[in-house]
Amino acid sequence: MKKTLLSIILITPFLVFSQSITGKITQSGKQVSYVEIIAVKNQFKQTAISDEQGNFALKLPENGIYQMVCILDGIEVSKDDITVNGSTKHDFALENKSAKEIEGVVVTAKKKLIERKADRLIFNIANSVASQGMDGIEALNNTPQIKVDENAGISMVGKSGISVMINDRMLNLTGTELINYLKGLSSENIEKIEVITAPPSKYEAQGNSGLINIVLKKNQNMGWNGNLTTSLLQTTYAGFSNSATVNYQGEKLRSSLKLRQYDNQKHSYENYKIAGSDGMASSDDRRDFGNGGGLNYSLDYQLNKRSSIGLVYDYGLGNSGMDITNTSDYFQNGNYTNSLSTYAEHRTKNKNNTISAYYDLKFGKRDNKLSITGNYFSNTPASNIDFTTNDNSGNSFIVKTPSELNYKIYSGQADLTLPFEFAKTEAGIKFTSFDNNSDIKYQNLINGTYITDPLRTNIFNYKEKNYAAYMSLEKELAERWTVKAGLRYEYSTVSGASASTGQNTENSYGKLFPTVYLSYKADDNNTFNINYSKRINRPGFRAINPFRWYTNINSYYSGNPALNPSINHNFELSYLYKGKFSASAYFQRELDAFSQLVVLDGENKTSNFYNFFNKNSTGISLSFSDTLFNFWEVNYSGDFSHMQTQVFATDAASRKGNSTTFNLQNSFALKKDKTIQFFMNYWFRLPSSMGNVYSYFVGNFTSGVKVNLMNKDLQMNVYVSDIFRQAKSHGEIYYQNSVHSFNNYYDGQNLTVSLTYNFGNKKVKEQDRNVKFEEKNRAN
Repeated sequence: MKKTLLSIILITPFLVFSQSITGKITQSGKQVSYVEIIAVKNQFKQTAISDEQGNFALKLPENGIYQMVCILDGIEVSKDDITVNGSTKHDFALENKSAKEIEGVVVTAKKKLIERKADRLIFNIANSVASQGMDGIEALNNTPQIKVDENAGISMVGKSGISVMINDRMLNLTGTELINYLKGLSSENIEKIEVITAPPSKYEAQGNSGLINIVLKKNQNMGWNGNLTTSLLQTTYAGFSNSATVNYQGEKLRSSLKLRQYDNQKHSYENYKIAGSDGMASSDDRRDFGNGGGLNYSLDYQLNKRSSIGLVYDYGLGNSGMDITNTSDYFQNGNYTNSLSTYAEHRTKNKNNTISAYYDLKFGKRDNKLSITGNYFSNTPASNIDFTTNDNSGNSFIVKTPSELNYKIYSGQADLTLPFEFAKTEAGIKFTSFDNNSDIKYQNLINGTYITDPLRTNIFNYKEKNYAAYMSLEKELAERWTVKAGLRYEYSTVSGASASTGQNTENSYGKLFPTVYLSYKADDNNTFNINYSKRINRPGFRAINPFRWYTNINSYYSGNPALNPSINHNFELSYLYKGKFSASAYFQRELDAFSQLVVLDGENKTSNFYNFFNKNSTGISLSFSDTLFNFWEVNYSGDFSHMQTQVFATDAASRKGNSTTFNLQNSFALKKDKTIQFFMNYWFRLPSSMGNVYSYFVGNFTSGVKVNLMNKDLQMNVYVSDIFRQAKSHGEIYYQNSVHSFNNYYDGQNLTVSLTYNFGNKKVKEQDRNVKFEEKNRAN
């Protein structure tokens, strides 16, 4: 009897809801995502939402006639009476007619927090309460697979670099300028953040890097809005930053002006030791400081319903510097030989301009799109390193090393999108020209006059031209399968000339870069993806400039004009469950990789770039995001990786090892309206071996509160970072004949207080039409 009763209990829900209706939502032949479908019969009401492909499914309690209502963005777009008999299939083709607002229906369904598409993971930040009341940097730090460190920058799991886009247009900023720009963004204006671990062929093949696309909320309300943000940062010293944004949206004209300003400093120390036949122990006590500002202005004008033109201009001006007191002790076979004491002042003035202009045209019945873009970037840093070095014998050396650099980058591209019935296709071409001129001097103070040392002075001119073409295709093989494939060809010519040494270098190469993605959506809760991409990592300008940047009379950094690009092969398999749990396994093969090598010969310490190793990396990345008990939002992630290097042509040691990293983010709503939140975040990496580098434990525990006031027009954040002072860079570097160790700290423990005030029409869409300009990252 008990078994019979239990069986009835178990099968009753399936009998009651054995009827169903499935189908697809389309409009003008295109699938429509996230449409609300409501089935109504008598007092019964059931709701579902269409997925990314426009598919939906509803379980119903009985056969009969149901009134089916489709709602898009709160607007009733379709209403039909459908007869359901068992499993029924019915597609809805939405008409292009004026819709009326539905009354009396409350739409409660919403997108999942995390979604997967063929080539990207999507974090719907608008659905994350913990991510509200933040700036753009903090919002990124809440995103799966992304880590933000204001010293090291923005990073992605398993990637050595990152580029950031706004609304699918490249944000042409790097370093401090990028950090300050993103701080000026408000999370309330962000709809979602897309994490692209394997960029499609549409984007540059440069670097073993990923892409982040920040998609802003879209509203068509006319008028003005903006926000003001001020932040206080207290490390050993006090610093601050400010930003202001004003947006306007009219019938045809949209524009945005962003102003940014910062002034900060910190106390850092670096310790570096070399144990071998030639030994050294170096200690730096540093004061780092920087100040500057900038503006970003964008303008978009709609010529007609199918075409628009736009302009983006960014200007940045900054001053940075370091005051360094260094002590270096030298040894031969463990015996002390000499000491150098150096005081150095590093000063740099930097000014950069970026101009991007574009023209977008839609044509044809299927909204074919042509986009033409032109970019210009210039950067003119002028720096000076003045240092005084004293040795044990009482000798004193006073040196100036003034330098002037001039980077210029021009690029033009055209992209064509053709959404055919059988597949969506994209194709495009691009041309980029790099021009880098540098004039760097080394001057000794002799008898009260600075005399230029011709052997340590160099004028270097570098030119590079890149030609690229690509095409890609994306197709739904069935309702649950999607495939996307692309092929990009890039041809480069490179020339470098040193006026001082007479050394000339020329090179040219052309390569194909394929990308392939396959996605399978088993049901609404389970999605699987697999992808492959090939990429190239070209060296930055400083890595190929042969001039020596001296830090004392015996130590310098240099570039290598004979440096070759490396090739990366990337494989990734990923899984997403219920929009909450994601897992990915990856394998990367890097060939002819380059990096810096430090060599000590007697008392001469040099650091230069070389192609000297191949590298295999495998890893598993896990993340979980959810809201527990309606007040506790969690974002947990872990990355487990194994790396093995095969070294050639140097005495660096071939090694293999593991790395384990965790990121635990917790946000607690202290009020039901969630206007006061307390958060505790802890990022840490266990002792790990990556290549020939062993790193000790490193962590960062951050905690604070977020308060929303004045109907969320005013947000206040107060938090302390690196509470336990665990954010140290501490480890060892292994060579065949020596071991190098480092122990550095960059004043990571700090108190931050920030206020953001939003004014005007809060529904106005920000105008951030930035264009793709990835090459600019190599100029830094």
